[in-house]
Amino acid sequence: MKPSRRSLAAAAQAAGNGLKPAPMALLPPVPLYRRLFRAHRKHLPKEMRLLGDEYIKAEFRAHRNVDNPAHLIGFLTEWQLYAQKIEGDSWEGDKLDPEKVAKMSDQQIGQLYELMQAIRKRDEEGGEE
Repeated sequence: MKPSRRSLAAAAQAAGNGLKPAPMALLPPVPLYRRLFRAHRKHLPKEMRLLGDEYIKAEFRAHRNVDNPAHLIGFLTEWQLYAQKIEGDSWEGDKLDPEKVAKMSDQQIGQLYELMQAIRKRDEEGGEE
């Protein structure tokens, strides 16, 4: 039996860890996807928005056929927290949570490193002009 979106949202809401405030009710994938693009459009500079939009598309495509409810809940929860952070403008200057970095796979660490290199390269090229 495949879990319904409603049961996934209820399970995510009940699984609060007490360390941070629980997000509002977990949005289903399509409304969350749209909310992320709206948040980028309203709150990010064009250059960051383009990069962020491509990343959102790639991540949602990669997770389109996920059957594991726990993985799906974690995915949607993290994206919803991201959307709340972008909408609240509290993301600037924010550092990565060391606990989340410790949980990342080697592939995710590699992607993070590649992103860091791309940002540094862009900053160096922008400084030379």
